[in-house]
Amino acid sequence: MRPGRLEALVDGVFAIALTLLVLDLPKPVQSRHLGHDLLHAWPSYVAYLVSFVTIGLLWIEHHGMMSAVRAVNRRFLERTLAFLLCISIIPWPTALAAGYATQGTAEARLAAILYATTMLAMGLTFAWGWRYLTIHDSLVVEAARPAFPAGTRRALTGGLVYVLAILVAIASPLASFAIDAAVAVYFAVSTSNVPGLVVGSVDTGGSG
Repeated sequence: MRPGRLEALVDGVFAIALTLLVLDLPKPVQSRHLGHDLLHAWPSYVAYLVSFVTIGLLWIEHHGMMSAVRAVNRRFLERTLAFLLCISIIPWPTALAAGYATQGTAEARLAAILYATTMLAMGLTFAWGWRYLTIHDSLVVEAARPAFPAGTRRALTGGLVYVLAILVAIASPLASFAIDAAVAVYFAVSTSNVPGLVVGSVDTGGSG
């Protein structure tokens, strides 16, 4: 089938995940020190920003990948659903990370591990989709096929960094969250090393 319906589903899941993040921002009710209470909740803003940037960048990267896909099959759909499972769940560990980030407790370590594990699963499932298209390149327009091995490596490298965040979380949850943020910053300021995959630059022959 052509990729139009899949792209619509992907865009919808990403939009919902980005929207759900904002629901966990602090909303002090009847506070007598609103400014102080809002400032005190700074981990919520940081967690929101990191997750928003991460999800947004993933959407850009995924859109770049799909710009070169001319058809999809059941196996690729299954891999994409696994990826979307990880995307849709990100607001949950984000809220936990915001709530426990500054607490030097076992709960803070668990929240940091859960957040990094979710991001690791997200990165691995994304790379899984890239890898499938690399092997089954008949689904990809011919001009873009040489770029897909590099795309797979980029997705896999970005995901595996979260293994370090998981290990660091055992000693320092804040340091683990800093690694999570560093990954987002790196991909925000870096350009894709995938030659020939510029978003919207590849004619896939239509979608729908």
